[in-house]
Amino acid sequence: MDILSGFADISLAQLLLVAVVALVASVIGGVSGYGNGALMPLILVPMVGAAPVVPIIAISALFNNFGRVSAFFKYLDRRRAIIGVAASLPTCVLGAWGYTFLTGNGAALVIGSMLILSVPLRRLLKHHEVRVGDRGFAFGAVGYGVVVGGTAGSGVIMLSLLMAAGLEGAAVVATDAAISIVVSVTKVLVFGFAGVLSAQTIALALLIGVIAFPGAFLARLFVERMPVHVHTAILDFIVLLGGAMMIVAAFR
Repeated sequence: MDILSGFADISLAQLLLVAVVALVASVIGGVSGYGNGALMPLILVPMVGAAPVVPIIAISALFNNFGRVSAFFKYLDRRRAIIGVAASLPTCVLGAWGYTFLTGNGAALVIGSMLILSVPLRRLLKHHEVRVGDRGFAFGAVGYGVVVGGTAGSGVIMLSLLMAAGLEGAAVVATDAAISIVVSVTKVLVFGFAGVLSAQTIALALLIGVIAFPGAFLARLFVERMPVHVHTAILDFIVLLGGAMMIVAAFR
């Protein structure tokens, strides 16, 4: 497969736009743990259509999340990462194989509403010193696997789960990135076996991934100088925003 041929139908201006948005999304994602899967489809869908977007995001996420893990490795919660991977991997395969599984309007409405409610619920539980244990986190990760397997922009669910499990700040970003690496590898393998990876898909994914990699290290400069309560507030805002975007998409 000639990867460079994947750029044949894309103008230089479009490639520059993709590169700029990829870098910005990477920095935002490095601070908030979420960004690439939400922002990149906004420019990719008009450019290449909806079908290749999930595989593009899956491949580029390998670079993006590896950058986050490298930048925030000392904050990684290995136990939660192992639980998250073990619980989400089987259902991720199902979601990726179905490709559009759980992307209907009803599912988007339910998931978005749950995300929005998760913020006040998590704060209430924290106020009463009640947290989601490993069993509850694993149960949530099973559902996350189905959704993230066949969609782009649903990574915000894992952020909410990690925060409900008691993680804060950079630990959320690092642990989410570690789980996302394994999830992305799984999705890419399934898409590869299914034959949906074209030269254009791989070319755009590699461009986004290479540009986005250093964004995590730029983000670390912000995070390490940011109070934990401020970073947590940003993460809460991102969860609320992600939920609202899903609800809006459900009514389109």
